[in-house]
Amino acid sequence: MKTCIVVGGGIGGLVTGALLAKEGYKVTVLEKNAIIGGGLQTFKRNGVSFPTGMHIFGGFNEGGNLKQIFDYLDITDKLKLKATDNEACDVVTIAEDNATYYLPKGKENLINYLAKVFPEESENIKNYLEKLFELSQEEDLFYLRESLSGSKAMDLSEDFLKPYNLLITNYISNPKLRRLLGYLSPLFGGVEDITPAFFNALLSVLHISGTFQFLNGSQQMADLLKEVIENGGGKVIPNEEVVKINVDNHLVTNVITRNGNTFKADNYISDVHPDVLLKIISDDAFTTAFKKRIHSIPETSSSFKVYIKFKDKSFKYVNHPCYYIDNQKDWPNQYMYVTPPIENQSDFAETMIIICMMDFAQVKKWEDTKTGHRGEDYELWKRDMTEKVLNRLDRIYPDFRSCIEFLFASSPLTIRDFYGNKEGSNYGFLKDSHDMMLSQMSVFTKVKNLFLTGQNVNIHGLCGVSLTAIQTAEALVGHNEIVRKINKKSSI
Repeated sequence: MKTCIVVGGGIGGLVTGALLAKEGYKVTVLEKNAIIGGGLQTFKRNGVSFPTGMHIFGGFNEGGNLKQIFDYLDITDKLKLKATDNEACDVVTIAEDNATYYLPKGKENLINYLAKVFPEESENIKNYLEKLFELSQEEDLFYLRESLSGSKAMDLSEDFLKPYNLLITNYISNPKLRRLLGYLSPLFGGVEDITPAFFNALLSVLHISGTFQFLNGSQQMADLLKEVIENGGGKVIPNEEVVKINVDNHLVTNVITRNGNTFKADNYISDVHPDVLLKIISDDAFTTAFKKRIHSIPETSSSFKVYIKFKDKSFKYVNHPCYYIDNQKDWPNQYMYVTPPIENQSDFAETMIIICMMDFAQVKKWEDTKTGHRGEDYELWKRDMTEKVLNRLDRIYPDFRSCIEFLFASSPLTIRDFYGNKEGSNYGFLKDSHDMMLSQMSVFTKVKNLFLTGQNVNIHGLCGVSLTAIQTAEALVGHNEIVRKINKKSSI
């Protein structure tokens, strides 16, 4: 029985491990935190559950790529999911005139809705949305199609790599409609004039096809992936942080954990940030040039989050994410909020999570501190930021504060320390349309039995990381092998 050690029990590590377990590998996942799952983890505060990430996602519609992947892993039917509203999959408010747009599911529905609101742009809207779907077709794995390997697989169109905002500008004249069509940029770490259009294309296609939320949090998915690994004879071990990866003659020989334990396997997979990997692997495993390149890649933005528990029956449940866009420079000028659903969801929300984009520069003065020991000035700063967020919500919901039972907040430092991300980035490396090779990571490494997975390799998010997990697993079992099996099961 072939063996594999996965360093890191986040989404990428667990999905990759589950896929390999289905292929007959004995997988051991080593996770530094007490609870597995990374962005899937759900934590409790005062007895109330809050998800750390994965607040909204697509791909579980009939025929969707994630549904097919998790059907193959025999997980989909066990997941408790709630679809967002058909008539308001996403709701976007643009502050300059307080206009709110209720974006429906389905490409034709969305085209018709936007054409009614912006009739002078009707043909442009249709052409732009058709272009997004066309660009998504260039990514074979997104549609779980068998693909070529090597250089032929990189034959992408100019529009695919064009900055996402410039692609919008090419089709759309109305400035407000341009902002509206770029509303998903916080969900892929979009930076104008830099981030390639294919990120917006893939995410837009997922949202247009229908989005979902987890009932009672996303920890359920991590636990189900753990079951798949264990049913294959493997283990998922929390509180087992890898602090050393020993390499000899271009092969990993073993890994050592903070607890002093040594683990050996035939193959090894890293689900940690590449910057973290370089700190724990043998110094001579990678060239100096490669190390410099990794250290030089910019990160996507981080976020400041406010977690709210509402008083009983005080705030109406909202079955979709809400996005707020403001041209003003005062922070927060772009944010989203969700009311995570629970089983037997009533008309009232139990909790809300508000996610505001934030650069790491805002917390850099405390970068050498640890959670719980950052000082009173940090706590004062965090309270000040929370007040600014609540002031925004007060504009939308009068007396919003009166609904709150308790709240707390997290900063980019929280994300950095929990995930082990460089600068607490939400989506890993920033992809630059002008220099794609800089941030382009392969699942293969110069260390023959070490492979990469996770959001820094290709595309972030539940969908992107799951697709990368297929690539990583296929690096061991053979190109297109798992894609064929997924499609075979889907066709039965």
